[in-house]
Amino acid sequence: MLEIRDIWKVFNPGTMDEKIALNGLSLKVEDGEFISIIGANGAGKSTLFNAICGTFLVDRGSIVLDGTDVTRVPEHIRAKVIGRLFQDPMKGSAPGMSIEENLILAAGRGGWLSISSPDERAGFRDRLALLGMGLEDRMKAPVGLLSGGQRQALTLMMATMAHPKLLLLDEHTAALDPGTAEKVLKLTTEIVAEEHLTCLMITHNMQSALDLGDRTIMMDGGNIVFDTRGEERKMLTVEGLLDRFRASSGKKLDNDRMLLSTVKDTPRNFKH
Repeated sequence: MLEIRDIWKVFNPGTMDEKIALNGLSLKVEDGEFISIIGANGAGKSTLFNAICGTFLVDRGSIVLDGTDVTRVPEHIRAKVIGRLFQDPMKGSAPGMSIEENLILAAGRGGWLSISSPDERAGFRDRLALLGMGLEDRMKAPVGLLSGGQRQALTLMMATMAHPKLLLLDEHTAALDPGTAEKVLKLTTEIVAEEHLTCLMITHNMQSALDLGDRTIMMDGGNIVFDTRGEERKMLTVEGLLDRFRASSGKKLDNDRMLLSTVKDTPRNFKH
């Protein structure tokens, strides 16, 4: 379980560039819950992820993960129990290392020039085969030679190999073409369900935010302005979501990327 209690983060305090990025935000996430997060640019979505990961320390408030207060725990320690994917497929894996070496590294054993055992290699092949991208036959290939979709799928596999306590997806399909994005989203829902992972996913696609996972959160001004799940969420349309945003924030959502973006054949009504 993740519990965030009244966290604040102000950048450049006391200057003309002062920015309140997180504004007393509180959030409770149950084990196995899959939450989609939406909001315009500057709403605080990625800042929230950075606070959870320990990229920076919050100014006030606390972050508790699985009963442990990690508010002041360094980022590299949190990384052992938190998996994260970024929008850029080039992040999250080592381009000069082979697929096999990246997987060994993700498994927490060695890395550069490391050799896997026959049993371990067979396990890697089986997991890679599930991605449906032919990577099981390219285990010695440098990751830098893979396409963006292949690399993001591999990074997703790497981030979930050690069964993290929390998986953070920061618009992880936004840089991919629609067909590849659809495939990676499908893989995401399958892996999260099979591993029963607790997952937070930032997306700019409002329909995906309603279709994927079991809870939708909208952020604005560094806080949560709308939170829906269950039957209310099932009945909600994109238009209804926009209406709720206006009612909750007192303003109209003005973000062309969010309003115009669509993903065809997005997996519907994903459930654990």
